[in-house]
Amino acid sequence: MKALAALGIDVGSSTCKIVGVDESGELIWHLLEQADPRAEDQVQRFLKAAEQKFGPLKAVPFVATGYGRKLVKDAAKNITEISCHAKGVYHELQKPGTLVDIGGQDSKVIVIGAGGRVVDFAMNDKCAAGTGRFLENTAGRLHVPLEALGKTALSADREETISSTCTVFAESEIISLVAHGVAVEPILKGLHRSLVSRIVAMIRSVGLVSPLMLSGGVARNEAMRKLLEEETGEKVHLPQYPQLMGAYGAALIGLKNG
Repeated sequence: MKALAALGIDVGSSTCKIVGVDESGELIWHLLEQADPRAEDQVQRFLKAAEQKFGPLKAVPFVATGYGRKLVKDAAKNITEISCHAKGVYHELQKPGTLVDIGGQDSKVIVIGAGGRVVDFAMNDKCAAGTGRFLENTAGRLHVPLEALGKTALSADREETISSTCTVFAESEIISLVAHGVAVEPILKGLHRSLVSRIVAMIRSVGLVSPLMLSGGVARNEAMRKLLEEETGEKVHLPQYPQLMGAYGAALIGLKNG
């Protein structure tokens, strides 16, 4: 078993992730769970699991990121998700470029420079309509399993236009379409197109630097990936563990500064 050299934790609004790296920065261990409302208790469980696997953690650098990073009292420091996702994705893919991170609470577009440096970014944190949370809520409303959302959307041979930029009004549009007998598949394809259009507007606001990369839980959604490629004309590149990139970047920052 490789020795643990640093830990990073990402306390997100939807999930909580912890990552361990060795001295070379290789990801050697991780845990991922749905976010617990008692974030402090969940963090302690994660740390206990790390201790059981690797032994005492006293000398191991520990960095926190994510929506609830300031709740992690044991962390040596807390760093924004923007810096951590940039660092994690750059270290794995070894390329500067444009990163789209679609999280549960917000969406970000980050222009990454040499060494994983953040050159510029745009962020949507005012409305849930451009986030993973809206996809989760819609999946529940339409009785489609979350993991099947993208595949179901791509199975449609047409799409319904979802014009509202507010999650409440967009949901009302969806309810109205269902009430008028419109099939679920074109509704979902139109919904994904609407989300991608918001992301592309953010990309254009900072400028698209190839390659286009994707991180966060929504990266697993194949419709989001395909429609992003259609709208931008760029191939989307994925790290091996898109959901872990924030925690991974935090661990790498801890490794460098530890």
